Amino acid sequence: MYEHLERLDKYMLLEGKVAVVTGAGRGIGRGIALALAREGAMVVVNYNGSADRAAEVVRSIEEGGGKAAAVQCNVSDFEAAKEFYANIVKEYGKIDILVNNAGITKDNLIMKMSEQEFQSVVQTNLAGTFHGVKFVSRPMMKQRYGRIINIASVAGVTGNVGQANYSASKAGVIGLTKATAKELAPRNITVNAIAPGFVETEMTDVLSDSVKEAAVATIPLGKFGQVEDIAEAVVFLASDRAKYITGQVLCIDGGIAM
Repeated sequence: MYEHLERLDKYMLLEGKVAVVTGAGRGIGRGIALALAREGAMVVVNYNGSADRAAEVVRSIEEGGGKAAAVQCNVSDFEAAKEFYANIVKEYGKIDILVNNAGITKDNLIMKMSEQEFQSVVQTNLAGTFHGVKFVSRPMMKQRYGRIINIASVAGVTGNVGQANYSASKAGVIGLTKATAKELAPRNITVNAIAPGFVETEMTDVLSDSVKEAAVATIPLGKFGQVEDIAEAVVFLASDRAKYITGQVLCIDGGIAM
């Protein structure tokens, strides 16, 4: 885990930056928050219902010498998200980096999928990302700097059986990324997406061995990815090393989408 990794660089890539990571209480979001903090960013750890987990992420960051704060918000709620981002700008003076990671799944075959199963996934995954991009765009435009990284999914690139709602939401995130990248580029704001494949998290830990084996069989590299694989890419895209990259979708999936 990141708490035990030694630094490879002599300087921090994100020193002095303020970052927001939505859905950062566990899994990929947690790994991203830890990685950004390791590189010197002050990280706002957003959560909806996992207060204890978010507090643990903050403790891990602070114990490693970093700075972080846990802030609750249901980012799929327009008015709540508006207040959430405004308060961050008021508290810290700016938002340099936004990672739209918050997401849910409610899998079902299309003929069995309910309206609620479809709408709730789209509202959280796509509308939640829209809210983030919308509400950070103005302060980023004023400061003429920003890095937005949207966590999509390989399911939004290739589709996935039993995930019409999830695939549609993540495909929407990719379209949103490309459109807003064009809008915000003149103000030195980059917008990119990362599309993870199967990544080892608590969500995949509960899968049966047979399901895991079937999943691995679809991956050219023959194994699940690690949270660190995603987090390191986020750090890169958030840094000035990626200052000439925008509107791109980086598939970190072991080759599934080839």
